[in-house]
Amino acid sequence: MKLWEQISSNIVLGAYNQIPEWQLKLGPRDRGPVLVILDDVWSLSQLEELVFKFPGCKTLVVSRLKFPTLVSRTYEMKLLGDEEALSLFCSAAFNQESVPQTADKKLVKQVAAECRGLPLALKVIGASLRDQPPMIWLSAKNRLSRGESISDSHETKLLERMAASVECLSGKVRECFLDLGCFPEDKKIPLDVLINIWMEIHDLDKPDAFAILMELSNKNLLTLVNDAQNKAGDLYSNYHDYSVTQHDVLRDLALHMSGRDSLNKRRRLVMPRREESLPRDWQRNKDLPFEAQIVSIHTGEMKESDWFQMSFPKAEVLILNFASSVYYLPSFIATMQNLKALVLINYGTTSAALDNLSAFTTLSDLRSLWLEKITLPPLPKSTIPLKNLRKISLVLCELNNSLRGSTMDLSMTFPRLSNLTIDHCVDLKELPPSVCEISSLESISLSNCHDLTELPYELGKLHCLSILRVYACPALWKLPPSVCSLKRLKYLDISQCINLTDLPEELGHLTNLEKIDMRECSRLRSLPRSSSSLKSLGHVVCDEETAMLWREAEQVIPDLRVQDG
Repeated sequence: MKLWEQISSNIVLGAYNQIPEWQLKLGPRDRGPVLVILDDVWSLSQLEELVFKFPGCKTLVVSRLKFPTLVSRTYEMKLLGDEEALSLFCSAAFNQESVPQTADKKLVKQVAAECRGLPLALKVIGASLRDQPPMIWLSAKNRLSRGESISDSHETKLLERMAASVECLSGKVRECFLDLGCFPEDKKIPLDVLINIWMEIHDLDKPDAFAILMELSNKNLLTLVNDAQNKAGDLYSNYHDYSVTQHDVLRDLALHMSGRDSLNKRRRLVMPRREESLPRDWQRNKDLPFEAQIVSIHTGEMKESDWFQMSFPKAEVLILNFASSVYYLPSFIATMQNLKALVLINYGTTSAALDNLSAFTTLSDLRSLWLEKITLPPLPKSTIPLKNLRKISLVLCELNNSLRGSTMDLSMTFPRLSNLTIDHCVDLKELPPSVCEISSLESISLSNCHDLTELPYELGKLHCLSILRVYACPALWKLPPSVCSLKRLKYLDISQCINLTDLPEELGHLTNLEKIDMRECSRLRSLPRSSSSLKSLGHVVCDEETAMLWREAEQVIPDLRVQDG
């Protein structure tokens, strides 16, 4: 009772002080086993004060957080299955475990399904609909499907109670969580896109952005997929391999918290669900500027007539999600003078052709461009320079040799480009030599490009290049000798290049090389003799057979660690 009084008045004393002294002196046999349940624990410091440690005592901690240093065994609770969810919902709505004969069974199941298996949502929404007529149930189903609350009571009881898990976060961590609501429900969020947005609008560097990602993951406010927690934290990890997901109810919470301000004053202007046209309330408010920092639009095919002019003087991020083979870019892009990150993701079955490319011509502050499942047009000589563009990511795009034979000067068009990623672009047969004129490039990542046979001979011109990834490119059969001129190269990834037969003889000239990933390079039977000169090399990741080739180099490279498997 004393412990409960202390907790309820927000004064937390050591747990031992709350146990009568006589009970501590008892042995386990006299006292019997003791189970202490600590429910809804929000911080490590709080748990350290409350945890009980005496013989015969077991402590069960219930929390959204993870406490690996204090908790010996963790059980992750899954969301309720369909039958369990419906049973809990009916208990709250009808005081029985099944749908009554007098109720619309289909409608009840539809509303329960919108709770996405979350017990709190099932209980609160079920209770709010008790004794309500069918028309209110239908309204609730429709509102929930649009990501809206069904009533003030529902909003207060459910979302505001859940908001406690977000309000306790520090400022930037809370803002990063709210940014997650800008992505479509039931879709994986590319980790690289998310980290990049956080870096741009919250003034974070990459390690700090990743630390926030892990904090949100540990608090179960997002889910890392593809084993991202263990692998994405590597210094040279390529985030294109990883993604995150978020439960729909948590996304609704982010949208709810972001939507507290009036439409034109919101920091994030988001279409909660995919629609065939822009929201009507956007059109009603289009005469005034929207102050959003992030704008997220989710539609199907858009023609020129489907857009209307809007003003976004403060927008730094524009996310365009769509599903079509043709997509007309909105003209208002040209007026977004502060735009730093542009993300176009096509969820259609085929690549989309973009229309109205002239909208790009005034984006002088654009720093990052992500194109997914887009058909790239040929780049004309008259292309307007994007003088601040640092990062281009082409994912699942059809390149159509858009750079081959182009007379444009890429170094003039992208004078500050530092990061080029081409992933799953199956029609990429060769990297155009003109790319090697972009002297500012620091990272090139080519992955899952199955027709890529060779890299340009001129690769050695990229004197700033520190990261070169060419992985899962099975048609690649050699690296150009000029790769050995990349004096600043720190990381080389040639994993899953199964037809690569040898490495350049002068490999040892890469005196700053720190790590090589060469897993599944089964045709590599030997290493260049100069490999022993790689004095900065600290880590080689390879298969067991390839590891044998590095044994001699391990004797002369003091800090080399060869990791097989």
